[in-house]
Amino acid sequence: MFRPRVAVGRTAPKIEAMTLPMPVEPAERGGAGPADTAEPPLFDALLQPYRSLPPTGFAILMAAIGLVGFLGGVAFLMMGAWPVTGFGILEIGLFYLMFRLNYRSARIAERVVLTASALTIERFDRKGMTGRWSLPTPWLQVELAEPTEPDTPLTLRSHGRSLVIGRFLPPSERLDFANALRTALAAAKG
Repeated sequence: MFRPRVAVGRTAPKIEAMTLPMPVEPAERGGAGPADTAEPPLFDALLQPYRSLPPTGFAILMAAIGLVGFLGGVAFLMMGAWPVTGFGILEIGLFYLMFRLNYRSARIAERVVLTASALTIERFDRKGMTGRWSLPTPWLQVELAEPTEPDTPLTLRSHGRSLVIGRFLPPSERLDFANALRTALAAAKG
């Protein structure tokens, strides 16, 4: 079951760049984030991709691979096959680089804040905020086709505008989030 994480007293990352692929009203272009609005949030969720290997596990994995690579390299050096050692070091270095690039791409997030008047979505990448959208609550629709597949989009629609969110979530979490957002939206509409 999806449970939104409420970020009390947490500040959003510094706004470095804003690209808005959808038109927004002039009042929505302000620098204030949803946490800075006067209305209390009815729903506040931070969506982030799941990574099954935490940093500690990555360090242990790299230490084990390094140890095996070192022992293999010493064995090949003793047999006189020294070029194999160089390729082994290169392979371990590429393995490390690929994991680091994967972790770097995982530093994305979407913050979804529902108030009585609007649903605000802020999208962040590893450099900061990349977009902010605000959709009016009274006309908001949450659409997710069921059964959910890995490529089934979670779409928010209002006044002819639509926005796909949570692309990085697995299907079960996307469905749980859609249901939680629908419940909060129904409560907001009264």
